[in-house]
Amino acid sequence: MPPAAAPPYDVDVAANRAARKYSRREQSMRVAWMFGIWLYRLSPRPCFAWRRMLLRLFGAKVGAHVVTYGSTHFYMPWNVEIGDWVAFGEQVFVYSLGRVRFGDKVTISYRTHVCAGSHDLEDPALPLTKPPVTFEPTAWVGTEAFIGPGVTIGHGAVVAARAVVVKDVEPLNIVGGHPARLIGMRGVQRRAGA
Repeated sequence: MPPAAAPPYDVDVAANRAARKYSRREQSMRVAWMFGIWLYRLSPRPCFAWRRMLLRLFGAKVGAHVVTYGSTHFYMPWNVEIGDWVAFGEQVFVYSLGRVRFGDKVTISYRTHVCAGSHDLEDPALPLTKPPVTFEPTAWVGTEAFIGPGVTIGHGAVVAARAVVVKDVEPLNIVGGHPARLIGMRGVQRRAGA
């Protein structure tokens, strides 16, 4: 007996293309950032204050002592809020269609991808969605991890290298894998042995 055919599902490409995805203000800011980003990218490695200033100029809220490199990419900086003492590794990509908030003392390791944009897969027009992403204070994200739309990484949580996080991570949890799952807790061994 042949398998049952999947129900038909048609994508409305015309409606998707006709939909307004960005306001006029956002479109103008995107054009300006296309030019401003070169001032950011071409800055010498130790020019952290310069890059903080450029991010602020383009609407980001940036705290003190934030470290970003010229290869750290903020797609729409005006949707980004960064606390004090936050460090971004090289080649981090922050796809900030929606709000992305980094609490104090967060560490985002190199080549991490933070994604605050998606599509409504239940609507044939596939409209753009902009779910926020939040990193609570002292969270740490390992190399080449993916943090999906609408996710909150809890206070002090750790995301292992190359993990794919599509659900919230509770405070002090250590997660890893694809999809990410609980693999430990921070501070448990120290408390148990104290």
